[in-house]
Amino acid sequence: MDLNRADYKRLGDYIREVDVRNRDLEVTKLVGLTIDKSFIPSVANVIGTDLSKYKIIRKEQFACSLMQVSRDGKVPIAMLEEREAIMSPAYPVFEVLDTTKLLPQYLMMWFSRKEFDREASFYAVGGVRGSLTWEDFCDMTLPIPPIEQQQKIVSEYEAITRRIRLNEQIIAKLEETAQALYRKMFVDGIDKENLPEGWRMGTLGEIAKIKAGGDKPKVFSNCYTDQCQIPVVANGIENQGIIGYTEHFVINERAITISARGTIGVCFVRTRPYCPIVRLISVIPYDKSFLHNLWFQLSRKQFEGDGSVQNQLTIPVLEREEVIVPDHKTLDEFEKRMSLISNAIELNAKQNKKLTELLSLLLAKMVR
Repeated sequence: MDLNRADYKRLGDYIREVDVRNRDLEVTKLVGLTIDKSFIPSVANVIGTDLSKYKIIRKEQFACSLMQVSRDGKVPIAMLEEREAIMSPAYPVFEVLDTTKLLPQYLMMWFSRKEFDREASFYAVGGVRGSLTWEDFCDMTLPIPPIEQQQKIVSEYEAITRRIRLNEQIIAKLEETAQALYRKMFVDGIDKENLPEGWRMGTLGEIAKIKAGGDKPKVFSNCYTDQCQIPVVANGIENQGIIGYTEHFVINERAITISARGTIGVCFVRTRPYCPIVRLISVIPYDKSFLHNLWFQLSRKQFEGDGSVQNQLTIPVLEREEVIVPDHKTLDEFEKRMSLISNAIELNAKQNKKLTELLSLLLAKMVR
């Protein structure tokens, strides 16, 4: 798509604001808008609220929040894909004037671009509390190619997003299967006071090596590079705690990491070399077939910290933690089956990472 600035059109010439209220209370589904540009079911307490004043939003219409755009660096904006819903009257709702000239799906793709958020943040700097006015929003521009070209771009985008959603569903099913397998083999019908033959109670300290994370490595990159390929893992949930990459590993054994500060007890299985840093504890089973069973056990525990002002999980506390130690044959069978499930989850997750990169390339292609 070969474009110059003359091909850019004013957004306000292609959209119009919509203000339809739920006067007859005909719509009951209440939604909210996230900063990640999606609708979610609202959790607001609406007891005693007059929902007749709420706005109705219908399929392929948009809602946005133009408040504090420069502070957040994003414009919360989304297109409704279901039939209809209601939302707070504080949100501007708008629609495309003529869908034979501009596809709503193409417009949502444009709103999804990081460059759109950056431009909106620039315009919002002079606004009250860093907010974007509706007039400035309408004065923003975008490339609008022929409708056939828009449809081609949208079709490519939707094909990729469908594959991502399918992979996410597969991952969810695999995780459910893993949970069901663990319950069947180690939970249902198991009594700590009367364990199966060959099983026993033990402590985490006697069955695993426990190590604290160290300082952030001197050689560090925010992204994967030829030099820095070892994940640096911190105390966190997003991206499984991976905050960057370095050149040397600290742990080269299959292990479990546990967050030791803040939301303590968040566990992840690590099957590849990694570099843990402070506020993270690594649990390395002596018996490698214990890995996933132990991860399930630790993930289900309610850990108590050391009681200090900054509550944290410590190695001595973990060493005393009581665990069930099944017989080796049962553990080995479970680990083999879990390895197959884990590999399938990892494969689908890798595919989604590549597909997400393709989406970014496709969004970038909108201005070429």
